[in-house]
Amino acid sequence: MQCGGNAKQTSDALADCRRLRLRTWIRGLWLFNMREMREKTMVHSALLLLLLAPASSMFAGNVRSATAVTWQPANPVRGSAVLFQVSTPRGVRELSGRWFGRELKFSPLDNKGSFYALAGIPIETAPGSYDLELNGLRSTGTFHLLKKVRIGQARYPRVAITVAKQFTEPNPEQLKQIDADKQIKQAVFSKTSEAQLWHGDFRPPAEAPTSGVFGTERVFNGRVQSRHLGLDYAVPSGTPIRAINHGRVLLAEHLYFEGGFIVIDHGRGLMSLYLHLSDFMVKEGDVVAAGQVIASSGGSGRATGPHLHLAVRWQGIYLDPAVVLRLQVPKYW
Repeated sequence: MQCGGNAKQTSDALADCRRLRLRTWIRGLWLFNMREMREKTMVHSALLLLLLAPASSMFAGNVRSATAVTWQPANPVRGSAVLFQVSTPRGVRELSGRWFGRELKFSPLDNKGSFYALAGIPIETAPGSYDLELNGLRSTGTFHLLKKVRIGQARYPRVAITVAKQFTEPNPEQLKQIDADKQIKQAVFSKTSEAQLWHGDFRPPAEAPTSGVFGTERVFNGRVQSRHLGLDYAVPSGTPIRAINHGRVLLAEHLYFEGGFIVIDHGRGLMSLYLHLSDFMVKEGDVVAAGQVIASSGGSGRATGPHLHLAVRWQGIYLDPAVVLRLQVPKYW
């Protein structure tokens, strides 16, 4: 239909033309409004994303920058225990990490964002900087932090020791016993509580001078056969031996090399080992307190005489017990 205002058009045709123009105008106005609404929605969505994204990254950045990491000893070396303490902003509920390929589970120290965990450094570690990886969880998100920890050089002495020939050249029957003992120790060392059983400072197992230090290369009967991975106490037979911290007894048994042998699980891969004992005051499964008498010292197993050999393991790594005993464990406040 043509609506050009022809004078010959009837009044009905003119009315139809007016209605058509009105419908066309209304449809154009509707399309314009819909397009404008879509554009506004897209703009609002983009603005919302721009506002939210920086807020999230800013939160993560603030948490990382406000997180402080300290450790004892201040200058750790290979074979050393390390006590990490982490302070985070309020609201961080959980903290975990990785250190030398091993999982770390931090324990909360208070309600203000302080956490701590005990770890160790393998004795074969070369000097250098190593990553402590931290992962935190709070209600508004997570954060990730890498902290460089410098590990220094450590030099250990060498000593010559003379022991009975059966401990350097065991016969077939003795080799069978040694192999059986290995199976026992592997089974025991695979057991550890997921929970942290120890708390507070570690206590010496005996009030006596030390006679053998950690890390010493030991030359038995002229041949280097082992490294001394513990701390020796010069105590006579029958001296009371005490647990260095709270834990659960995993083993109380006589083995070939270790003699009278007790293993205590302190949780999260941490264990203390007591060797060359004469008598046991505890048995497998007993829960012991820090400072509790667990045995009497002796000279059983591969020993040059009566003494106590104390060893500490963390997730399969032997640590210097002297460092563990010097740690100042943070207190609740």
